[in-house]
Amino acid sequence: MADESERAVQAAIAAEMRLLDPDVRASPVLVSELLDPEFTEIGASGRRWDATSILTVTSAVSVAPESPVKVSEMAGVVLAPGIVHLTYFADSKGRRAWRSSLWRMTATGWRMYFHQGTLAS
Repeated sequence: MADESERAVQAAIAAEMRLLDPDVRASPVLVSELLDPEFTEIGASGRRWDATSILTVTSAVSVAPESPVKVSEMAGVVLAPGIVHLTYFADSKGRRAWRSSLWRMTATGWRMYFHQGTLAS
């Protein structure tokens, strides 16, 4: 069971890192493959997003290839079969935030169901 949980966490981490990749963020098609149709986010700004609105902003304001998001303290835990919770610290050009994501296994693979960012001082 521990191996299965570790594989689930590693798969969610890999998917999270793909979402942070500048090339993926610039492509609404690639982002949509990683977002659950019921996706919601509460951004560090306090704004609430759904899958449609986040696709608009990620393609228009993608992460610059020369300034990728720096990720540290990545940790994950399986909350239930097919549900992984990730937490990590992100620095995007000096904008620092704690991030939390819920990933769920679907018929098409791991997809982000919920994400929240909280600015760090």
